[in-house]
Amino acid sequence: MDLKQEYSSFCEENDVCIFSKPWWLDTVAGEDNWDVLLYKKGGKIQAAMPYAFTKKGEWIEIDEPPLTQKNGVIFVYPKNQKYTSKLSFERKVLKYFIDELEKFKLASFNQAFNYTFTNWLPFYWQGYNQTSRYTYVIEDTSDKEKVYAEIDSSTKNLIRKAEKSIKVYENLDIESFYKVNSMTFERKGMQIPYSIELLKKIHKNCTDKNCNKILYAKDEEGNIHSAIYLVWDNDSMYYILGGINPDFKSSNSTSLLLKEAIMMASDLKVKFDFEGSMNKEIENFFSSFGGSQKQYFTITKYFKFDIKRAMYSILNNSYNFKNKLRKVLNK
Repeated sequence: MDLKQEYSSFCEENDVCIFSKPWWLDTVAGEDNWDVLLYKKGGKIQAAMPYAFTKKGEWIEIDEPPLTQKNGVIFVYPKNQKYTSKLSFERKVLKYFIDELEKFKLASFNQAFNYTFTNWLPFYWQGYNQTSRYTYVIEDTSDKEKVYAEIDSSTKNLIRKAEKSIKVYENLDIESFYKVNSMTFERKGMQIPYSIELLKKIHKNCTDKNCNKILYAKDEEGNIHSAIYLVWDNDSMYYILGGINPDFKSSNSTSLLLKEAIMMASDLKVKFDFEGSMNKEIENFFSSFGGSQKQYFTITKYFKFDIKRAMYSILNNSYNFKNKLRKVLNK
């Protein structure tokens, strides 16, 4: 067996996040645009590191594929390890993966790791950089009443208000969902960063595996106010996409949809992961549902100078500096 075949068998024997499963990577990256590194001892896989890549001539860029929140390293820790042994094991595994990665002609490395991954020191020692990002996770959804009680009172008011004018339905067709989803980007003057063709592939493959659901809010006149796209694995349900019709933004329909999604996660006996956002307004909205804040790492390293990336970094830092300066001067 090649590494990907071994990894497929590994995923069948272990609970692996949906974003790291071979069929997901086949869907979002393409069968020829991802691979995996394996760390084995005694012929048994103790860790895996799937990664998606793009070839640019003789160079390789490792990056997250579209609509994929996280990837990174999957550990299978030996049983009854002491904490010191666990750290030693992580250092050994990560050093091996880094060495294997850098045998390629890498232009860049950019991966978001699961929030359960906490030890990025071996990457730091090898000259990688890390940016902390955040998501919110409702870890115990078993008691619906308790989960609802943890929601902020102002958000509960929005949910109750929405329930008076709209109802929640399931399984909107994917073309209609994409239309509503696109409205969110259009409102911000942005182009939607993924195609309907890609979303159709994700939808088909997830539907075949019974691990997705579209929820949408509709009023009595048949107007769709908003819609959200959910996927799940054996551990968590993930809110990966959403859209709001700007004509009905004031109906607070997304609050109602997320409440229903969380109840659905409870029925499935899994956690609910909001997938995070660094946007201040979105973060405030997500945190109001009572989940625990989780830090996760985006780890990067650039091996080849890229003038476009350098200019973007300069301009972005300049923009941030001007904003900070403006705030200081306005105090």
